[in-house]
Amino acid sequence: MGAPEDPGLAELGEEALIERLAAFAPAGQFHDDAALLELQGLQVLNTDVLVEGVHFSEATTSGFDVGWRAAAANLSDLAAMGCRSAWGLTVGLVAPGDTRWSWVEAVYGGLRACLEPHGGRLLGGDCSGGDQRLLAVTAIGPLARSRSGGPAPIRRADGRAGDRLVSTGDHGLSRLGLALLQEPRPADSGEALDAALRERAIAAHQRPRPRLDAVAALHTSQPEGLPWRVGGTDSSDGLVAAAGAVARASGCCALLERQWLPLDPAMAGLPEAVSWCLEGGEDFELVLALEPAWAERLVAALPGARVIGSLAERSPASGAVGWLGEEGGLTTGAGFAHFQLRATTSARSTTRWL
Repeated sequence: MGAPEDPGLAELGEEALIERLAAFAPAGQFHDDAALLELQGLQVLNTDVLVEGVHFSEATTSGFDVGWRAAAANLSDLAAMGCRSAWGLTVGLVAPGDTRWSWVEAVYGGLRACLEPHGGRLLGGDCSGGDQRLLAVTAIGPLARSRSGGPAPIRRADGRAGDRLVSTGDHGLSRLGLALLQEPRPADSGEALDAALRERAIAAHQRPRPRLDAVAALHTSQPEGLPWRVGGTDSSDGLVAAAGAVARASGCCALLERQWLPLDPAMAGLPEAVSWCLEGGEDFELVLALEPAWAERLVAALPGARVIGSLAERSPASGAVGWLGEEGGLTTGAGFAHFQLRATTSARSTTRWL
């Protein structure tokens, strides 16, 4: 009897698994114990861990989408630090022995499909048996250089009072996509959503775009004579969480304008639209703090980008996020946080159950 076409990992064995995974990397990349890289300039290094039941589930995420999202999350962090491209990534895979090869193959296919358009490749990694499926991904990318030739980082602490806050795209679509994948219809009146909106939302959730292109637009829109200074982060934990993180690190508060929220117009009729825009998470856009002239040029150069508010002198405390011209802070913008105790894992479905 021949070997099964779709063996479990226990049947396949570690050596054969590594041989199959080598097909997703450049020839010879998996032959040695580590990867050799010849790099120049400053590099950005990032690691993310994706755990089944916390970051993904079979109910909403195929193997290909798990791999895509794993790569996208890491590439988004590279973009949030100022990278316009990636060298590559390493992958640590943990999975039970009864996991089918077809799932692993799809995961690595998704990783490669998301990574390659940005110049990256699979550099290596490790695999191990375990009780729960898990991916530990480390990405490395070159920090872009400014027009003057110096490093051009994006750092949370580089915002200043008076800066405009810019979102590189819409927020809330990923959370809507999650709702659509979990239930036949979102929790509104029960009426069917526009088909195009449904498609955009599910795509935003399953295959988000890391915004390295926004970093390129940031460079081309930099006003002549203005030195490089960009505050920012990505919005993986939610829009308000991102704005608050930049404000807190910069010693400011963030003021958002209700009329400028980066919300897909087709979502406006949903009762959850504003809360999902503010704290839905997993949109993987950049939230940037820029001098007003630079913010205007970036918005003009980058389709979908918009000014959403500004940084102001801290009052009452750095990191506070509120509405422009209104008293009181935003209490809905806690965003997602790990290690919170919950009665059941299903409670996470109200925040970021993937």
